[in-house]
Amino acid sequence: MRSLFLTVCSLLLLASCRKGIIIPSIMSEEIPGFQRQPDGAGTVQGFYLLNEGNMNMNKSSLDYVDLINGAYVRRTYEAQNPEVVKGLGDVGNDLQIYGGKLYAIINNSNKVEVLDAATGKRIRQVIIQQCRYITFYKEKAYVTSNAGYISVMDTTALQETARIPTGRNPEQMAIAGNKLYVANSGGYNPKNYERTVSVIDLDTQQELKRIDVAINLHRIVADKYGDLYVTSRGDYYDIPSRLYVIDTKTDLVKKEFPIGASNICINGNLAYIYCVEWSYHTHKNTISYAMIDVRSETLLDRKFITDGTDAKIEIPYGIAVDPDTEDVFVTDALDYVSPGILYCFDKTGKQKWKMETGDIPAHFAFLKK
Repeated sequence: MRSLFLTVCSLLLLASCRKGIIIPSIMSEEIPGFQRQPDGAGTVQGFYLLNEGNMNMNKSSLDYVDLINGAYVRRTYEAQNPEVVKGLGDVGNDLQIYGGKLYAIINNSNKVEVLDAATGKRIRQVIIQQCRYITFYKEKAYVTSNAGYISVMDTTALQETARIPTGRNPEQMAIAGNKLYVANSGGYNPKNYERTVSVIDLDTQQELKRIDVAINLHRIVADKYGDLYVTSRGDYYDIPSRLYVIDTKTDLVKKEFPIGASNICINGNLAYIYCVEWSYHTHKNTISYAMIDVRSETLLDRKFITDGTDAKIEIPYGIAVDPDTEDVFVTDALDYVSPGILYCFDKTGKQKWKMETGDIPAHFAFLKK
């Protein structure tokens, strides 16, 4: 994608009619307050942002943020794929780049959209029932399915080659060495939540064991020291959300942090965490932010938003950190039905800029130069 993509996209005004569907024009907007980096600085060109959209509304959409020229490009999927009459689909749940391809997990449409990361053009659609999250290892893609298995996909042929059984309702995954760790939630049966992490040998594609952690697991992220950070959503009544650390050398839980955690992003030695914890007792959300030094496994006494903007964010819903600048990107889903907001904070926690997004902005994929 180089800057050619945005140059072309900014000039495209697609208003053609295909099978009675009006294809929306692509929109590129200048980001107010954006400060351009020196030419040649850094490794990141920009990032894609996947907006989930509400279930059964078919409103998932894909935007692109150009971090070189300071432009926000909306609805790139429709503009680059006007022949796809229903757009990106229903409920975008994950987004990753691997081997020059952009993989968008569209949960309620039961599909993985595989795009050329440089242009946004569709390469292939792969049907995977109730797909949730994706990760990669040695030319294979691993996709969790709420049906209780991992779908193994060949990243060259772009087709499913195997299925690996897991616990109930597997969610996010992380890789350490030649092992795949899968957070099982059991979220479709709240009276009997799952509480384990499945450990899978990626060479044999067999489940080795399950690690008992806590109920209703969701996120799992690896640091560079051989540890995994796993979030538990609790039961929304009396068991609170918590964050746990697994040592992959022993495959045992070695630490519990007494904080709620809905999402976690690790960059270098720092983990950035936010929590939106719903209570059926109060019928309210409790929102919090935290940072952890993963090298010392210490909860820090500072937040990654320091200028008071956190008080304006209604529902933090996505987070990512630029590996070059250490800028922190946080999305706000607002009321879940209106266009959301993307915030950019510098590494000291002060807001640099913000932009309106699609509905329920959630998932990031950085595009390297």
